[in-house]
Amino acid sequence: MLDGHDTLCIMPTGGGKSLCYQLPTLARSGVTIVVSPLIALMKDQVDSLVEQGIPASYINSSLNQAEQGDRMDRLVRGEYQLLYVAPERLRHGGFLKALQDIQVQMLAIDEAHCISQWGHDFRPDYARLGRFRERLGRPQVVALTATATTLVQQDICAVLELQNPARFVSGFSRPNLTLAVETPAGNVARDKRLVEFLNSESGCGIVYASTRKNCEHVVELIGSQTKMRPEFYHAGMAHNDRRRVQENFMSAKTRVVVATNAFGMGIDKADLRFVIHYNLPGSLEAYYQEAGRAGRDGLPSRCVILFSWQDRFIQEFFIENSYPSREIIREVYQFLCSFDADPVEITLQEIKDQLNLSIGTQGIANCEHLLEKAGAIERLDSQRNMAAVKISSSLPTLVDLLPRGAKSRRRVMQALEKIVGPLRGDTVLFDPRRLADRLEMKWDSIAEAIRQFRALPGFEYVPPFRGRAIHVRERKKSFESLEIDFAELERRKKAEFERLERMIRFATATKCRQLEILEYFGETTGRACGRCDRCVPGILNSGEWQIPVQVAQQDVDDGQPAAALPVADKKIVAERKRLAKPMNEDAILYAVQVALSGVARTHGRLGKGLIAEMLFGSKSAKLQKFGLHRLSTYGLLKQLTKAGTIELLDWLVAVGMVQQLEQTRFRPTLQIAPPGIETMQGKNPASLSELLPVALAKRLATRFAGKSPVRSSLPPTVPEKSLKSTAEDVVGVPAADNVGGFPVPETGDTTPSAESVGIFSGAILDSVNQRASDSVADDSNIESGQADGGPSPEDSISGEKSVASSSPRPDPHQKSPIRAGYYWTWRLMHDGYGAAEVMQIRNVDMTTLVDHLTRAAENGLSVSPSWLLTADQIAAMDEGVRESCATGNSSRRVDSPVSFSPALDRLLRTIQRNAAGS
Repeated sequence: MLDGHDTLCIMPTGGGKSLCYQLPTLARSGVTIVVSPLIALMKDQVDSLVEQGIPASYINSSLNQAEQGDRMDRLVRGEYQLLYVAPERLRHGGFLKALQDIQVQMLAIDEAHCISQWGHDFRPDYARLGRFRERLGRPQVVALTATATTLVQQDICAVLELQNPARFVSGFSRPNLTLAVETPAGNVARDKRLVEFLNSESGCGIVYASTRKNCEHVVELIGSQTKMRPEFYHAGMAHNDRRRVQENFMSAKTRVVVATNAFGMGIDKADLRFVIHYNLPGSLEAYYQEAGRAGRDGLPSRCVILFSWQDRFIQEFFIENSYPSREIIREVYQFLCSFDADPVEITLQEIKDQLNLSIGTQGIANCEHLLEKAGAIERLDSQRNMAAVKISSSLPTLVDLLPRGAKSRRRVMQALEKIVGPLRGDTVLFDPRRLADRLEMKWDSIAEAIRQFRALPGFEYVPPFRGRAIHVRERKKSFESLEIDFAELERRKKAEFERLERMIRFATATKCRQLEILEYFGETTGRACGRCDRCVPGILNSGEWQIPVQVAQQDVDDGQPAAALPVADKKIVAERKRLAKPMNEDAILYAVQVALSGVARTHGRLGKGLIAEMLFGSKSAKLQKFGLHRLSTYGLLKQLTKAGTIELLDWLVAVGMVQQLEQTRFRPTLQIAPPGIETMQGKNPASLSELLPVALAKRLATRFAGKSPVRSSLPPTVPEKSLKSTAEDVVGVPAADNVGGFPVPETGDTTPSAESVGIFSGAILDSVNQRASDSVADDSNIESGQADGGPSPEDSISGEKSVASSSPRPDPHQKSPIRAGYYWTWRLMHDGYGAAEVMQIRNVDMTTLVDHLTRAAENGLSVSPSWLLTADQIAAMDEGVRESCATGNSSRRVDSPVSFSPALDRLLRTIQRNAAGS
């Protein structure tokens, strides 16, 4: 940097990034402009520098106009070497003009990852830093951040126009942190687990929650069930309240802060012993930056995520609000243009309500931000907003109407009556902030008291206007003419969803947590950490996390004798060896197949909880109402708890065997995916014990020992030794090595048990039926026992009901839940299953299969010869088929050098007649 190179510096939190620009600044002449997103961080750093005699200052909105002017004058006079500013300051013309008269030696961009973020915490002025640098004459730039993937680094370099920057990426590994993810079954279990964690802690830490409502819930929970007295922190609090919470935390007056992601940037507290995420973060970058605030002193600390699949929808909601659609932005713009008043005083909530929009108020705010960025509107200062109170009661005082024990409410009423004074019956304006300062109370508490006052006779209240007044610049300007880069919005939205998916993959990963993070940030030489919940299952409850561990895995890999390892490392190695013992793969596969079968039988219409109850064998009224107790998979996982069944379903979603759908907003359902179908058929050769979480794999292996899974797709009624001869009887030629594209083993009896065939063949059929046009139309079919969307579970499992060939021709588009048996055979073949697979699924032999296809063709359903014949056989008969179709002689037998059985010949002639008729 002393040589003037542009530099990209990526160091973990607490790694000394500030020194990277402070030292070069002091060694040279001129001023360094430091762009920082947090006002509190600026003041702390400047105070620290000034104490050491270093000429530094900051300019931001916390200063009044006179103070800002004084510091600008001192900057021009050359009294500062370091000046900290917020990115928004770069839009001030006077500030830019002043900088042109001084020597700017360097531009330091702190928290540079903001350049690549949009989201609900995006700072749009970060995107303008490249243009700002150009106006300053392209001084040297250093970009600094704690977390940046390769893509984020590319974004930073592109926006700042860095010229061949020197890149310094220090190690992301934090060996003193125990990273863990737990998946409590429901909110009650999550709360219980949080309380258990905190009751085992004697240090201080942060609990992150995704919403203000969740913060308030967690604060109340901790306050009532632990000895801690937490405080909460979010961006909606007044500046003084936020500063007070931060100062109390830094001075250890407060041990625990419950906060949204607004808290923590720039928090330099070395002795944080834990960071708990009550909700899933939106990205691995955000998670590791927040988790990395623990243990900066190098001592053992815990970082725990209490993961729930419902958290995914909170983050998706944030993303949707951060990237409002073109249509919604147009609606908001046209709505604002429709007002005659200027400025328009309307809150975000009022816009949402009047337009009946699906996004939240933050989404409306982002619409306004985009319109302001495009020059269509201007959002005005709202600091002058006042509240109004009117007391028209004839009583001397309304205080007497309040309970004597309600001391806070009585104080608030006395203060309001003093404000009104002699103006009884008139509406009197007052400043809510001054009232809060006078009473030394939080405004939230005052507002709650006033809300209760509204029930009193003669008391009226109008809250302050909570929005920002809007000035519409050109009301007649069309929306289409506004310069809004929707392609860029869509690109960033897609990137946010990809980050969320990667975060979920981390939460459900089966390998070392630290390795997952290192690989995400591009470090490929890392080793297992030896202390996360994947390296040492149960470590959070064992107390071992308190012992510093020197990453035992690398010592074991290097062949170091176990006797030479520290005590804690020996425990880890012993645990790994114990877990390395082979597990009962059949039992694990059986349980996984049962769970997949249960999902397949519900056709993507039911949620995880209800499916888990069915598999577990719950006797709940809701389960009985839907008729789910009639399914053959009912109760087959009764050896697991309901929480264990939910954990298994969550894992199936995580690895892609099951998909989560959202047919109704925020009410996800489960549907089997193609990899799940393959696993049900026994086609997946992977060792499931190596993929599943260790504790869950052990439970499945133990509790389902002796159960027989499906391990092949051979027809249960046709052993492999007779399969070729069956084909010869039907087709009239020696069978190839596969029938319908399905491989035939040469030896070994792998016929599944009758129990397995019943469960899995029916479920595979169900998974096909859900894609058919006659899938379940509504919940009444489930309730009436037709939960499989076709024949009853007993019919689809046990075999065929006799249906005469004279049955009415079915309409392939008819939405009926009942079908003749031949239809289901045809449906499977039509959807791409091979003949041998269909024989297993339908529990029929080859002769019956051909008969079903013939009856399907006779009833107008399309059947292809390629379902049963090889390409050579079709080519040999092709000439006869063409001649028959051309002459209309549908009674002529197919002439070909291949001899067909009477049954197959009948099918082929039916196909010919249908072709001729069309």
